Amino acid sequence: MTTTTPAADARGLALAHYAARAVLEHFLARHGVTFPQQVALRAAATAESPRTPDALAAEVRGSLKTDPATVRADLDALLAKGLLATDGAHLRPTDAGRDLLATTAAEVAPLTARIWAGIPADDLAAAGRVLAQVTARANAELATLTP
Repeated sequence: MTTTTPAADARGLALAHYAARAVLEHFLARHGVTFPQQVALRAAATAESPRTPDALAAEVRGSLKTDPATVRADLDALLAKGLLATDGAHLRPTDAGRDLLATTAAEVAPLTARIWAGIPADDLAAAGRVLAQVTARANAELATLTP
């Protein structure tokens, strides 16, 4: 019996994304945090300098392709949970926020290692190039659709 490797397509990309996201969400749920909230918290924690709420919301909106009200609600939830704090005109992650990111990263790390184990470096490099191209093209198409 001969099996052929399926070509990458939108469905395959979506299935991989949602499967990997579900693994992460399993651990986030233990801590009462949603995936979009984690994306926002990570964006704040990895920023080179503190971000204004507008700048952080714009970055998260660009990543998640969601509406501004949803992003603002996620930022408000992170503030209410004490994972983000207001610092003048900026938002910054609190120690609890940084601890949450470190904890969930440590919890998911063994599963992530198993998921990615054994994939040849050349395959990962090729997939990286394809994903970067698909992302750029999809963002360009999206830009023509939004006013």
